[in-house]
Amino acid sequence: MTAPARGGTAEQRLARLRETVIACRKCPRLVQYREEVARTKRRAFRDCIYWGRPVPGFGDPQARLLIVGLAPAAHGGNRTGRAFTGDRSGDFLYARLYEAGFANQPTSVEINDGLELRDGYISAAARCAPPDNRPLPEELRNCAGYLEEEFALLQPRAVLALGAIALHAYLRLLVKQGRIPSAAPYPFSHGAEFRLPGDLPHLFASYHPSQQNTQTGRLTPAMFAAVLRRIRQVLGAGQGPM
Repeated sequence: MTAPARGGTAEQRLARLRETVIACRKCPRLVQYREEVARTKRRAFRDCIYWGRPVPGFGDPQARLLIVGLAPAAHGGNRTGRAFTGDRSGDFLYARLYEAGFANQPTSVEINDGLELRDGYISAAARCAPPDNRPLPEELRNCAGYLEEEFALLQPRAVLALGAIALHAYLRLLVKQGRIPSAAPYPFSHGAEFRLPGDLPHLFASYHPSQQNTQTGRLTPAMFAAVLRRIRQVLGAGQGPM
């Protein structure tokens, strides 16, 4: 597990972890790709100064809900420096989070737009934009310690995995820690909900809010809202019925 300086509040420790993430250069392929995208840019954003670095977690340091995504988008988070910001996936996600009371506004355009998460924190399986949105297994392993540290600091009561890769990244963390023997009993499907052993948080899964899913109708606003409503029920009830 990555080990930023110990001590202080969760907020202070998350801030130190943020700096560790931003400075990361563990994956040569991802470093090359994210920096090349930042240099060449997309025509629509040719006047923008791209972030071009790993994108740290974002949200409420007291969050009871941890949302695990896949990776920054090349012209979204890799451009703006904040997860799900400046792209269509973020347009979908933050509108739903706002409706469910997890965000103070429904839009996420750039890093200084005033967006705040309420009782929610967004993490990712990979912190750098990968080619074709597909991080390699060793790249996911390199990033795993950052998710593990966020999980330890937040101690959430619910985890929402956006897509199969995010779900598997979280389950691998639990297997590594010896808190579950195997990921096999927890297969991915949209709307899946699992009560894990002991005091582990409730686990939820949703299709990722990518354009490929939202523009084809595979994931609709109503489908995602239903998952968030169920999360609200569990958070409100403590040990909600399964």
